[in-house]
Amino acid sequence: MKTYRNFIGGEWVTSASSKRIPNINPADSTDVLGETPMSTRDEAAAACAVAADAFREWRRVPAPRRGAIVTRAAQLMQERRNAIAQAIAHEEGKLVSEAQGEMNRSINVVEFSGAHGRRLNGATIPLELPNNFGYTLRVPRGVAALITPWNFPVAIPVWKIAPALVAGNSVVFKPSPLTPETSELVLQCFIDAGVPAGVLNMVYGDADVGTTMIDHPGVKCVSFTGSTPTGMAIYERAARRGIPAQCEMGGKNPVIVLEDADIDLAVAGVMAGAFGSTGQRCTATSRVILLHPVADAFLERLVDAASKLRLGSGLAENVAMGPIVSEAQLQRVLEYIDIGKHEGAELLYGGKRVTTGALSKGYFVEPTIFDRVRPEMRIAQEEIFGPVLAVIRVESFDEALAAANDSQFGLTSSIYTRDALRMFRYIDEIETGMTHVNSPTLGGEAQVPFGGTKATTVGPTEQGTEVFDFYTETKVAYIDYTGAKREGKLY
Repeated sequence: MKTYRNFIGGEWVTSASSKRIPNINPADSTDVLGETPMSTRDEAAAACAVAADAFREWRRVPAPRRGAIVTRAAQLMQERRNAIAQAIAHEEGKLVSEAQGEMNRSINVVEFSGAHGRRLNGATIPLELPNNFGYTLRVPRGVAALITPWNFPVAIPVWKIAPALVAGNSVVFKPSPLTPETSELVLQCFIDAGVPAGVLNMVYGDADVGTTMIDHPGVKCVSFTGSTPTGMAIYERAARRGIPAQCEMGGKNPVIVLEDADIDLAVAGVMAGAFGSTGQRCTATSRVILLHPVADAFLERLVDAASKLRLGSGLAENVAMGPIVSEAQLQRVLEYIDIGKHEGAELLYGGKRVTTGALSKGYFVEPTIFDRVRPEMRIAQEEIFGPVLAVIRVESFDEALAAANDSQFGLTSSIYTRDALRMFRYIDEIETGMTHVNSPTLGGEAQVPFGGTKATTVGPTEQGTEVFDFYTETKVAYIDYTGAKREGKLY
């Protein structure tokens, strides 16, 4: 059986830890792909020390050259995309078509980041003193500690790794132990592209590894994607050291469907948002807010569409929804379905684990739709991270907007309407970092910032040009070319 290895100082290294977790195919729990080590604190500290040493030389590499190396990694990802997509489907459960979509976005992000090696610009600033010149530079911070989840095992790592490297930082990367095969393939693209030994390191592990990275004196910034409790704890820990942290966390994303909406378009958008990737993404649609005049017609079509979804392995053809990633996550989803029933929501469709046939070996749950959910119910407030949709009925646009904003989270949202006045009022008043009109809550492009509000995001957003503000610091230079001694007060 394969045992996955850490990558430290340019070498694949077997962990000394005896604690390991199996890498299980979620579509068939009897298919064990390997074992992921829960590395020791010493191994995490060693990776940080190596990265700190490598940073001294990497920062001196001209930014356009760093960008060229990262751009080469994007080219290698394009060449190897089919193998990486297969790995995603095998160990995470995503459909191959969905994995290919993830590859598209990942390659775009790496290409965009690589090109930014020629755009790490400063500014010239006029000074009050004669014959004096002022300008700013963008300089790297040091070692970047990057901690990522399992649900987008290519896209999320690369939208952290690529800009961190281009900006001149070295990296210690802790991926999810549930997706080690994909993590290796992604890392290998950067290695083969020419990232020098020690500049990019990877260590598998649990919270001990993460906290060791954050506490290490060589680490100068932390970027995390995952749950809100964990993200808040990381942000607090980083703050105690006085280093910046960027944390993307939970979501409870609403879709509002008004009475003038194109119903078929809205149903298609909600189906993609709620059940695509088995609902296991931070931008998934988890709440639908319907005005009463359109509610019954919308739900009739939605249930009909959900009933036609074919479940199966992401590696199989003609499958519309794959498995939940793990037994633990499956149990969490089933617990929330029970909570919804006990809270008095009306179960319109689904709600059960598949326990018959070949799928009984996997972590499959039916697409689930609850109607007549009240905004205060837990299934309307808490992130489930699975194919469970809460439907809230309202009487007016104002009530719909209030229900959409009744959440601790604020990642993304959507509205379906033909009314331009309500469309723009919605954009003005919705409390999310991203929003969509007449399209699903999903998606984003490499050149556009990605992030939320409220308990979804602390620290700066990811992606776009703004991310380079996180991975760099501003240095100001004053140059006096008078050749004379200054006299009197300067200010």
